[in-house]
Amino acid sequence: MLNLSRKINFQEISLNELEKISSLKTPQEVIGLVKIPIWPVLNYNSLKQKFSLVLDNVQDPGNMGTIIRTADWFGITDIICSEDTVDVYNPKVVQATMGSLARVNVHYVDLLQTLPQIDLPVFGAMLNGQNIYNTDFGGEGLLVMGNEGNGISADIERLIGAAVTIPRAGNAESLNVAIATAILCSEIKRNSMKL
Repeated sequence: MLNLSRKINFQEISLNELEKISSLKTPQEVIGLVKIPIWPVLNYNSLKQKFSLVLDNVQDPGNMGTIIRTADWFGITDIICSEDTVDVYNPKVVQATMGSLARVNVHYVDLLQTLPQIDLPVFGAMLNGQNIYNTDFGGEGLLVMGNEGNGISADIERLIGAAVTIPRAGNAESLNVAIATAILCSEIKRNSMKL
């Protein structure tokens, strides 16, 4: 018998029933039914003394889910999304988070109105930015990641205080946004450990 919290109700079902209710061809052994929370209003003061991610029109559900899982790994508790970023409750996003969605706050806002109100350094991942390995990120800030095909929109680009880039050693044209987010989060975390 499973050792579960008393707050969790569970029911055993057959494999046939599991296959009918799962959106996967080969479902996992457990499916969770979770009430969608009402996200708290974004409190700008709660973003101080830490890093948060900002997603500008990220569209791929797999990328979004991977970014949430990566944020959770690196202790990032808030992701601020443009209103046109993929829905966090898209089934592919939820699956890709592997449970991290329960620990990371995701806020959908008008970035043009919101970012100027947050009194933190704003770093933007761009191809023509400063080498991340030579960047002093400090102990707090916002990291803006752009759309898979178009990068950060021109309007949001104007709000960035420091453009940063992952130096390229090979011939690839670009990095996947989820991979780039992971590399940048790792460097920000490494940098903060020196403070």
